[in-house]
Amino acid sequence: MSVFTTVTPEQARAWLRNYSIGSLVELRGILSGIENTNYFLTTTHGGYVLTLFEKLTPKELPFYLDLMAHLSNHGVPAPKPIANLQNEFLGELNGKAAAIVTRLPGQPVMEPGPGHCALVGEQLADMHLSGLTFRQHLDNLRCANWWGAVAPEIYPFLSQDDAQLLRSEIEFQGTVSRDGLPRGPVHADLFRDNVLFDGDTVGGFIDFYFACVDSLVYDVAITVNDWCTNPDATLDTARSTAMLDAYAAVRGFTEAEQAVWPAMLRAGALRFWVSRLYDFHLPRPGELTHAHDPEPFRRLLLSHRAGGARVSALPR
Repeated sequence: MSVFTTVTPEQARAWLRNYSIGSLVELRGILSGIENTNYFLTTTHGGYVLTLFEKLTPKELPFYLDLMAHLSNHGVPAPKPIANLQNEFLGELNGKAAAIVTRLPGQPVMEPGPGHCALVGEQLADMHLSGLTFRQHLDNLRCANWWGAVAPEIYPFLSQDDAQLLRSEIEFQGTVSRDGLPRGPVHADLFRDNVLFDGDTVGGFIDFYFACVDSLVYDVAITVNDWCTNPDATLDTARSTAMLDAYAAVRGFTEAEQAVWPAMLRAGALRFWVSRLYDFHLPRPGELTHAHDPEPFRRLLLSHRAGGARVSALPR
Protein backbone atom coordinates (compact mmCIF):
# COMPACT_ATOMS: atom_id res chain seq x y z
CA MET A 1 0.00 0.00 0.00
CA SER A 2 1.29 3.46 -0.88
CA VAL A 3 0.47 5.56 2.17
CA PHE A 4 3.20 8.13 2.68
CA THR A 5 1.06 10.41 4.84
CA THR A 6 -1.32 8.79 7.31
CA VAL A 7 -4.79 10.26 7.74
CA THR A 8 -6.83 9.10 10.71
CA PRO A 9 -10.63 8.90 10.62
CA GLU A 10 -10.77 11.74 13.14
CA GLN A 11 -8.64 13.95 10.87
CA ALA A 12 -10.78 13.08 7.86
CA ARG A 13 -13.98 13.91 9.75
CA ALA A 14 -12.62 17.33 10.68
CA TRP A 15 -11.47 18.01 7.11
CA LEU A 16 -14.84 17.03 5.65
CA ARG A 17 -16.52 19.84 7.57
CA ASN A 18 -15.25 22.13 4.80
CA TYR A 19 -17.20 20.14 2.16
CA SER A 20 -20.86 19.51 1.41
CA ILE A 21 -20.54 15.78 0.77
CA GLY A 22 -21.80 14.37 4.05
CA SER A 23 -20.04 12.85 7.03
CA LEU A 24 -17.42 10.09 7.11
CA VAL A 25 -18.53 6.47 6.92
CA GLU A 26 -15.25 4.74 5.93
CA LEU A 27 -11.65 5.69 5.12
CA ARG A 28 -9.56 2.98 3.45
CA GLY A 29 -6.06 3.16 1.95
CA ILE A 30 -5.75 2.27 -1.77
CA LEU A 31 -3.32 -0.52 -2.59
CA SER A 32 -1.98 0.74 -5.91
CA GLY A 33 0.01 3.84 -6.78
CA ILE A 34 3.49 4.98 -5.83
CA GLU A 35 3.38 8.78 -6.26
CA ASN A 36 0.58 9.95 -3.97
CA THR A 37 -1.29 8.91 -0.84
CA ASN A 38 -4.77 7.73 -1.82
CA TYR A 39 -7.78 6.71 0.23
CA PHE A 40 -11.21 5.46 -0.68
CA LEU A 41 -13.47 7.92 1.12
CA THR A 42 -17.06 6.88 1.76
CA THR A 43 -19.47 9.43 3.19
CA THR A 44 -23.18 9.53 3.82
CA HIS A 45 -23.50 11.05 0.33
CA GLY A 46 -21.51 8.47 -1.63
CA GLY A 47 -18.07 7.28 -2.65
CA TYR A 48 -15.04 9.48 -3.33
CA VAL A 49 -11.25 9.31 -3.54
CA LEU A 50 -9.09 11.42 -1.24
CA THR A 51 -5.59 12.16 -2.53
CA LEU A 52 -2.69 13.76 -0.66
CA PHE A 53 0.00 14.90 -3.07
CA GLU A 54 3.50 13.87 -2.05
CA LYS A 55 5.56 15.40 -4.87
CA LEU A 56 3.34 17.72 -6.88
CA THR A 57 3.21 21.35 -5.82
CA PRO A 58 0.17 23.62 -5.37
CA LYS A 59 1.40 25.51 -8.44
CA GLU A 60 1.22 22.38 -10.63
CA LEU A 61 -1.95 20.83 -9.23
CA PRO A 62 -4.59 23.17 -10.74
CA PHE A 63 -3.67 21.81 -14.18
CA TYR A 64 -4.57 18.25 -13.20
CA LEU A 65 -7.72 19.09 -11.30
CA ASP A 66 -9.01 21.56 -13.88
CA LEU A 67 -8.25 19.07 -16.68
CA MET A 68 -10.27 16.35 -14.96
CA ALA A 69 -13.15 18.79 -14.50
CA HIS A 70 -12.91 19.82 -18.17
CA LEU A 71 -12.92 16.23 -19.43
CA SER A 72 -15.75 15.22 -17.12
CA ASN A 73 -17.82 18.15 -18.38
CA HIS A 74 -17.26 16.89 -21.93
CA GLY A 75 -18.53 13.40 -21.18
CA VAL A 76 -15.17 11.71 -20.72
CA PRO A 77 -15.37 9.29 -17.75
CA ALA A 78 -12.77 11.09 -15.66
CA PRO A 79 -12.91 11.70 -11.91
CA LYS A 80 -14.64 15.00 -11.15
CA PRO A 81 -12.97 17.16 -8.50
CA ILE A 82 -15.17 18.30 -5.62
CA ALA A 83 -14.99 21.94 -4.62
CA ASN A 84 -14.89 22.84 -0.94
CA LEU A 85 -16.96 25.56 0.73
CA GLN A 86 -14.52 28.17 -0.59
CA ASN A 87 -15.21 26.88 -4.13
CA GLU A 88 -11.67 25.52 -4.43
CA PHE A 89 -10.67 22.07 -5.66
CA LEU A 90 -7.40 22.08 -3.70
CA GLY A 91 -6.99 22.15 0.07
CA GLU A 92 -4.41 21.12 2.66
CA LEU A 93 -4.51 18.11 4.96
CA ASN A 94 -1.74 17.05 7.37
CA GLY A 95 0.66 19.47 5.73
CA LYS A 96 0.06 18.18 2.20
CA ALA A 97 -1.95 19.54 -0.69
CA ALA A 98 -5.08 17.42 -0.94
CA ALA A 99 -8.19 17.01 -3.07
CA ILE A 100 -11.36 14.92 -3.27
CA VAL A 101 -12.68 13.53 -6.56
CA THR A 102 -15.65 11.37 -7.42
CA ARG A 103 -15.16 7.61 -7.27
CA LEU A 104 -15.95 6.09 -10.66
CA PRO A 105 -17.65 2.71 -11.18
CA GLY A 106 -15.93 -0.48 -12.22
CA GLN A 107 -12.74 -2.44 -11.73
CA PRO A 108 -9.48 -2.77 -13.69
CA VAL A 109 -9.15 -5.64 -16.15
CA MET A 110 -5.63 -6.98 -15.79
CA GLU A 111 -5.86 -9.58 -18.61
CA PRO A 112 -7.53 -7.62 -21.41
CA GLY A 113 -8.64 -8.98 -24.74
CA PRO A 114 -8.95 -7.17 -28.06
CA GLY A 115 -12.45 -5.97 -27.12
CA HIS A 116 -11.16 -4.21 -24.00
CA CYS A 117 -8.32 -2.66 -25.99
CA ALA A 118 -10.73 -1.36 -28.63
CA LEU A 119 -12.85 0.33 -25.96
CA VAL A 120 -9.78 1.95 -24.41
CA GLY A 121 -8.51 3.12 -27.80
CA GLU A 122 -11.85 4.71 -28.67
CA GLN A 123 -12.14 6.43 -25.30
CA LEU A 124 -8.54 7.65 -25.44
CA ALA A 125 -9.21 9.30 -28.80
CA ASP A 126 -12.34 10.95 -27.39
CA MET A 127 -10.28 12.19 -24.44
CA HIS A 128 -7.65 13.66 -26.76
CA LEU A 129 -10.27 15.46 -28.87
CA SER A 130 -12.09 16.79 -25.80
CA GLY A 131 -8.80 18.07 -24.38
CA LEU A 132 -8.03 20.24 -27.39
CA THR A 133 -10.20 23.05 -25.99
CA PHE A 134 -8.47 22.97 -22.60
CA ARG A 135 -6.38 26.14 -22.45
CA GLN A 136 -4.05 25.51 -19.53
CA HIS A 137 -0.55 24.21 -20.17
CA LEU A 138 1.87 22.02 -18.24
CA ASP A 139 5.03 20.60 -19.77
CA ASN A 140 5.74 16.89 -19.38
CA LEU A 141 7.63 16.58 -16.09
CA ARG A 142 8.92 13.10 -17.08
CA CYS A 143 10.37 14.04 -20.47
CA ALA A 144 13.87 13.89 -21.93
CA ASN A 145 15.17 16.54 -19.52
CA TRP A 146 14.09 14.39 -16.59
CA TRP A 147 15.60 11.20 -18.06
CA GLY A 148 18.92 12.94 -18.42
CA ALA A 149 18.78 14.46 -14.95
CA VAL A 150 18.08 11.25 -13.02
CA ALA A 151 20.13 8.82 -15.12
CA PRO A 152 23.43 9.62 -13.32
CA GLU A 153 21.78 8.63 -10.04
CA ILE A 154 20.66 5.32 -11.54
CA TYR A 155 23.81 4.21 -13.38
CA PRO A 156 25.67 2.99 -10.23
CA PHE A 157 22.93 0.39 -9.64
CA LEU A 158 23.01 -1.04 -13.18
CA SER A 159 25.09 -3.67 -14.90
CA GLN A 160 27.47 -2.44 -17.57
CA ASP A 161 25.13 -3.65 -20.32
CA ASP A 162 22.06 -1.99 -18.82
CA ALA A 163 23.91 1.26 -18.23
CA GLN A 164 24.98 1.28 -21.86
CA LEU A 165 21.42 0.52 -22.97
CA LEU A 166 20.12 3.44 -20.94
CA ARG A 167 22.80 5.82 -22.25
CA SER A 168 22.28 4.85 -25.86
CA GLU A 169 18.48 5.10 -25.72
CA ILE A 170 18.59 8.52 -24.07
CA GLU A 171 21.01 9.59 -26.80
CA PHE A 172 18.72 8.19 -29.52
CA GLN A 173 15.63 9.91 -28.15
CA GLY A 174 17.55 13.17 -28.21
CA THR A 175 17.69 12.86 -32.01
CA VAL A 176 13.94 12.29 -32.43
CA SER A 177 12.05 15.41 -33.48
CA ARG A 178 8.44 15.82 -32.34
CA ASP A 179 7.95 18.93 -34.44
CA GLY A 180 4.67 18.85 -36.33
CA LEU A 181 3.06 16.16 -34.18
CA PRO A 182 -0.47 16.92 -32.92
CA ARG A 183 -0.27 17.98 -29.29
CA GLY A 184 -2.67 18.44 -26.43
CA PRO A 185 -3.42 17.23 -22.92
CA VAL A 186 -2.43 13.59 -22.47
CA HIS A 187 -2.92 11.12 -19.63
CA ALA A 188 0.67 9.83 -19.92
CA ASP A 189 0.06 6.88 -17.55
CA LEU A 190 -2.96 5.01 -18.95
CA PHE A 191 -1.98 1.57 -17.70
CA ARG A 192 -4.45 -1.25 -17.07
CA ASP A 193 -4.83 -0.32 -13.42
CA ASN A 194 -5.80 3.23 -14.40
CA VAL A 195 -8.85 2.17 -16.43
CA LEU A 196 -12.05 0.93 -14.80
CA PHE A 197 -14.46 -1.32 -16.68
CA ASP A 198 -18.09 -1.25 -15.66
CA GLY A 199 -19.44 -4.33 -17.41
CA ASP A 200 -18.90 -3.88 -21.14
CA THR A 201 -18.13 -0.15 -20.96
CA VAL A 202 -15.29 2.02 -19.74
CA GLY A 203 -16.34 3.20 -16.31
CA GLY A 204 -13.49 5.61 -15.99
CA PHE A 205 -9.95 6.77 -16.66
CA ILE A 206 -8.30 7.49 -13.30
CA ASP A 207 -5.05 8.85 -11.83
CA PHE A 208 -4.39 11.89 -14.01
CA TYR A 209 -1.45 13.10 -11.95
CA PHE A 210 1.13 12.51 -14.68
CA ALA A 211 -1.05 14.34 -17.23
CA CYS A 212 0.60 17.07 -19.25
CA VAL A 213 0.65 18.63 -22.68
CA ASP A 214 2.61 16.45 -25.07
CA SER A 215 2.36 14.62 -28.39
CA LEU A 216 -0.90 12.70 -28.62
CA VAL A 217 0.79 9.77 -30.34
CA TYR A 218 3.19 9.44 -27.40
CA ASP A 219 0.18 8.93 -25.14
CA VAL A 220 -1.07 6.23 -27.51
CA ALA A 221 2.34 4.55 -27.41
CA ILE A 222 2.39 4.49 -23.60
CA THR A 223 -1.06 2.91 -23.61
CA VAL A 224 -0.21 0.28 -26.24
CA ASN A 225 2.99 -0.61 -24.37
CA ASP A 226 0.99 -1.71 -21.34
CA TRP A 227 -2.28 -3.00 -22.75
CA CYS A 228 -0.94 -4.90 -25.75
CA THR A 229 2.31 -6.48 -24.53
CA ASN A 230 2.85 -10.24 -24.32
CA PRO A 231 4.84 -11.92 -21.52
CA ASP A 232 7.81 -12.23 -23.91
CA ALA A 233 7.88 -8.41 -24.34
CA THR A 234 6.46 -8.49 -27.87
CA LEU A 235 3.33 -6.64 -28.88
CA ASP A 236 0.22 -8.74 -29.38
CA THR A 237 -1.08 -8.20 -32.92
CA ALA A 238 -4.78 -8.67 -32.15
CA ARG A 239 -4.83 -6.35 -29.14
CA SER A 240 -2.66 -3.62 -30.65
CA THR A 241 -4.60 -3.67 -33.93
CA ALA A 242 -7.91 -3.44 -32.06
CA MET A 243 -6.73 -0.50 -29.97
CA LEU A 244 -5.17 1.45 -32.82
CA ASP A 245 -8.03 0.86 -35.26
CA ALA A 246 -10.59 1.98 -32.67
CA TYR A 247 -8.55 5.08 -31.87
CA ALA A 248 -8.09 5.94 -35.55
CA ALA A 249 -11.83 5.63 -36.19
CA VAL A 250 -12.29 8.61 -33.86
CA ARG A 251 -9.08 10.58 -34.50
CA GLY A 252 -7.04 9.62 -37.54
CA PHE A 253 -3.26 9.49 -37.32
CA THR A 254 -1.19 11.95 -39.37
CA GLU A 255 1.73 11.04 -41.62
CA ALA A 256 4.10 12.59 -39.10
CA GLU A 257 2.70 10.32 -36.39
CA GLN A 258 3.07 7.31 -38.69
CA ALA A 259 6.74 8.09 -39.20
CA VAL A 260 7.61 8.56 -35.54
CA TRP A 261 5.57 5.65 -34.14
CA PRO A 262 8.45 3.19 -33.53
CA ALA A 263 10.42 5.90 -31.73
CA MET A 264 7.39 6.79 -29.59
CA LEU A 265 7.01 3.17 -28.50
CA ARG A 266 10.67 3.22 -27.48
CA ALA A 267 10.21 6.53 -25.68
CA GLY A 268 7.27 5.14 -23.71
CA ALA A 269 9.27 2.08 -22.67
CA LEU A 270 12.26 4.23 -21.72
CA ARG A 271 10.20 6.64 -19.62
CA PHE A 272 8.77 3.88 -17.43
CA TRP A 273 11.99 1.89 -17.27
CA VAL A 274 13.74 4.98 -15.90
CA SER A 275 10.99 5.88 -13.43
CA ARG A 276 10.76 2.33 -12.12
CA LEU A 277 14.52 2.07 -11.78
CA TYR A 278 14.54 5.30 -9.84
CA ASP A 279 11.71 4.26 -7.51
CA PHE A 280 13.19 0.79 -7.02
CA HIS A 281 16.76 1.84 -6.22
CA LEU A 282 16.08 5.24 -4.64
CA PRO A 283 12.78 4.83 -2.79
CA ARG A 284 11.30 7.51 -0.57
CA PRO A 285 10.59 6.80 3.08
CA GLY A 286 6.95 5.83 3.46
CA GLU A 287 4.52 3.57 5.17
CA LEU A 288 3.95 0.28 3.32
CA THR A 289 5.18 1.60 -0.02
CA HIS A 290 5.46 -0.47 -3.19
CA ALA A 291 7.75 0.03 -6.19
CA HIS A 292 6.99 -1.66 -9.50
CA ASP A 293 9.50 -4.01 -11.12
CA PRO A 294 11.53 -2.17 -13.81
CA GLU A 295 12.49 -5.36 -15.68
CA PRO A 296 9.41 -5.61 -17.97
CA PHE A 297 10.15 -2.20 -19.44
CA ARG A 298 13.83 -3.01 -19.99
CA ARG A 299 12.75 -6.08 -21.96
CA LEU A 300 10.11 -4.11 -23.84
CA LEU A 301 12.64 -1.45 -24.79
CA LEU A 302 15.00 -4.13 -26.10
CA SER A 303 12.16 -5.65 -28.11
CA HIS A 304 11.25 -2.30 -29.67
CA ARG A 305 14.88 -1.60 -30.49
CA ALA A 306 15.09 -4.97 -32.24
CA GLY A 307 12.19 -4.04 -34.50
CA GLY A 308 9.28 -5.52 -32.61
CA ALA A 309 7.38 -2.24 -32.97
CA ARG A 310 6.61 -3.06 -36.61
CA VAL A 311 3.87 -5.46 -35.52
CA SER A 312 1.65 -2.55 -34.54
CA ALA A 313 2.14 0.00 -37.30
CA LEU A 314 -0.40 2.81 -37.12
CA PRO A 315 -3.51 2.50 -39.34
CA ARG A 316 -3.33 4.50 -42.52
